[in-house]
Amino acid sequence: MDERILDPDGAREHLAAWKGRIDKLAADTQAMSERLQAVRVTANDATGLAEVTVDSTGALVDLKLTDRIQRVAPSVVAQTILATLGDARTKLADRSQEIIADTVGAESAAGRAIAESVGRHLRGGPAAAGPASHVDDDEDYGNTSYLRER
Repeated sequence: MDERILDPDGAREHLAAWKGRIDKLAADTQAMSERLQAVRVTANDATGLAEVTVDSTGALVDLKLTDRIQRVAPSVVAQTILATLGDARTKLADRSQEIIADTVGAESAAGRAIAESVGRHLRGGPAAAGPASHVDDDEDYGNTSYLRER
């Protein structure tokens, strides 16, 4: 039998260390959430037709078109906007991965789960970086941010 279990001082130290790790994880997770919520990413297409900005959820929050759109077919403009939106979301996913790694750590169980969820939401699949892991994610985020408290 483990003698530390019978030692009240050892048990207190063990619980204090465990609480310290939990408190640090909570603080790191809060910092990550705040940083992720503040992110906005802007992308420009190579032809100079469009500039799009997305918020932390990948939602389009700004679209700027140049007068060059008058010289191309509407279908080209539409395809350019959608492609540029995809580029912005990819950049957002990459930036989000950096924030996750900086705060909770890319190798932690929480970091891997969050990174996979963010990657799936923004890229339409698992995060490109890091080892694949299974996360049982039954959440349906709909049009709400997965970063905000409910």
